[in-house]
Amino acid sequence: MKSLTFAAACLAAATLSVNAFAQTPPPPADAGLPPEIVAAAQSIDAARISAHVKFLADDLLEGRGTGTRGGDIAAQYIAAQFALAGLKPAGDNGGYLQKVRFVGTHTEPESKFAFLPPNGQPIALRLADDIVSGNETGSDAADVEAPIVFVGHGIDAPEYQWDDYKGVDVKGKVVLIVVNEPASDDPKFFTGSAMTYYGRWTYKFEEAARKGAIGALIIHKTELASYPWDVVRSSWSGEQVFLADDKRPKLQAASWIQLEVARLLLTASGKNLDDLLKLADTRDFKAFELPVKFQAHIVSKVRRFESSNVVAMLPGSDKGAPKQAVLYTAHYDHLGITPDAPGPGQTDRIYNGAVDNGTGCGILLELAHAWSESKQPPPHPIYFASVTAEEKGLLGSKYLGEHLPLPASAVAIDLNYDAVPPIGEPESVEVSGAERTSFYPTVERISKSMGFAIEADATPSAGHYYRSDHFSFARVGVPAFSINTGLKFVGHPADWGAAQQKDYTTNRYHRPGDEWTPEQNYSSNAKLARLGLILGWNASSAADTVGWQPGDEFAAARARSEKSP
Repeated sequence: MKSLTFAAACLAAATLSVNAFAQTPPPPADAGLPPEIVAAAQSIDAARISAHVKFLADDLLEGRGTGTRGGDIAAQYIAAQFALAGLKPAGDNGGYLQKVRFVGTHTEPESKFAFLPPNGQPIALRLADDIVSGNETGSDAADVEAPIVFVGHGIDAPEYQWDDYKGVDVKGKVVLIVVNEPASDDPKFFTGSAMTYYGRWTYKFEEAARKGAIGALIIHKTELASYPWDVVRSSWSGEQVFLADDKRPKLQAASWIQLEVARLLLTASGKNLDDLLKLADTRDFKAFELPVKFQAHIVSKVRRFESSNVVAMLPGSDKGAPKQAVLYTAHYDHLGITPDAPGPGQTDRIYNGAVDNGTGCGILLELAHAWSESKQPPPHPIYFASVTAEEKGLLGSKYLGEHLPLPASAVAIDLNYDAVPPIGEPESVEVSGAERTSFYPTVERISKSMGFAIEADATPSAGHYYRSDHFSFARVGVPAFSINTGLKFVGHPADWGAAQQKDYTTNRYHRPGDEWTPEQNYSSNAKLARLGLILGWNASSAADTVGWQPGDEFAAARARSEKSP
């Protein structure tokens, strides 16, 4: 791919012809929209979205790694586009950038890991093959030798009358944890087949540290994790990044182990892994200490750096304190440049990230353009945020969620865009998580009026809701979900969309091959941007602000935000 100059890219983003892609007719009159909002939605231009993606995915930006030159260029580009749209800065010190401080740690090859049985020789563990581990504390080295306590799924969930830590003291010890959560078909018990946050590995490390553990070993099992060990190994082979200002307790050894390694450990302890996995799904389970200790010498390469969220605001027509604000989000970071040689079928080492998430950024910038050009201002403020460090664990959005430029209670909804496939006109959409909010009837009505069928999450047990930036805002109470295409597309048979998704996941997802090409069709991105604009208008102009459904896991956070000053 030939590099573009920054100026040329900006010019291209502003001037590409509206005729480059097929245009979707305006929303029908029964959508109940002011004509100015219909015009704003119709003005959304697939060619401008494509131009933004073309620049952001150019080799010049070197894969937009967090805390790298290319990532900083991306942030400055997005800030410049917000300024060109006439949006007000909503970052630090009157600017568009919200600085975020990070600590990056890379576990070095000389790190050592072993199980210490009560008798006999230590059982050495091979880094990457048997175990992956990181030191969350940010120190150069950590030495651990501590008893192992098996705590089942490692969950303390009072609302489900479930506490895997009941009756044991894990302070100064290492906990052994089963991935995911207790199996259930009861929607009132861990929401049945759909994963809650309690099933996510991030929660398990957080809870272990809160309980006083110094280390954790998550048992990987492909069927429960929804991804193979290779995904764990590749994800943990590079730098692990943490918020520098995060004051929560940290683990010295945050680790995963292979299923067969866990079997070896429990056999050495006189236990049967399969029996314990079944028992961990029941209320009869009680945590217990193993006779085997965990030993680790973790050497880390530590990097302290900054990156930025990019935040802008379009004022509403209301006066006084903001309320019912709409927040649009998309992460701009990707994976940077791999130090390894190109993989099979790859031409270079740059992870360009065109689809993931150049597309979301392109949609965000086009929404900013459309809203700013609308002759009908929104009733309440519209915020636009392109966040950093999504690929490092949703860290940029986590920081923004905890440092919003307005109270969380004043944000009606967050609409997030992440990796929207540029493959033509969709006939269906996925808005998983919208059904958890009081806004869902509106989502259904508007989707139907625009010709979209709503597809349910095909794999609810995988916990996709907790893997994109909208989750960071849900955690602070803001009703939030992502908008993406479903699998049905105009002019194609029913199985075509699934085949395209599989092809992207297999050949380009998190690989250098995720590049912009002139053959891509950004009409899908434009149509979802129109949906987002219309949903944003409805959320902003509704008689009441959006809330969570009663009993939802984030309803309590919403209530707390409404009580905060």
